[in-house]
Amino acid sequence: MDDDAFNLEIRKYLKKVGITSQRIIEKKVREALESGELKGNERLEARVKLEVPALRLVETIDGKISLE
Repeated sequence: MDDDAFNLEIRKYLKKVGITSQRIIEKKVREALESGELKGNERLEARVKLEVPALRLVETIDGKISLE
């Protein structure tokens, strides 16, 4: 295994996940604000499920996103 290439591939994947996730969350928050579902001062619970089937890896990463 080429550690440098492997590290680069992981970083590219995580960058894609991060950018895509941010866009999705921003879009949904804006929609919820416009519809009145959110007020804009909430702290939202967030959860990501990481799966790599070939490794039988399943991990959940929890966090919070504050709107203020």
